[in-house]
Amino acid sequence: MSDEELSPQGIIDRIPEAFHPERAEGLTATFQFDISGPKGGQWYAEIRDQRCQVSAGSAPKADLSISISDENFVRLITGKLDGTMAFMTGKLRLKGDMALAMRLSGLFRL
Repeated sequence: MSDEELSPQGIIDRIPEAFHPERAEGLTATFQFDISGPKGGQWYAEIRDQRCQVSAGSAPKADLSISISDENFVRLITGKLDGTMAFMTGKLRLKGDMALAMRLSGLFRL
């Protein structure tokens, strides 16, 4: 991946193409990403009818909100930061349906 692709925006931009629709059968959910730091921002991914759409900003209603710094988001996605450890040490904060958090990584191949 290039440096641009390793930014939070670059990763977010790749979510729709990395989506596994067959793993989302019967799933309707909205994931809010609140990424702090100079390269951060707010985005949300809506999964419905085995489709994934990503938008900038805050979701009207999120089933799961994910808060993390820009640096840790990139480390998490690239496998350099373990999600469970990030959560346990406060580097990753989750609000909402925790079962969705467990399912999230299996929905994408980044």
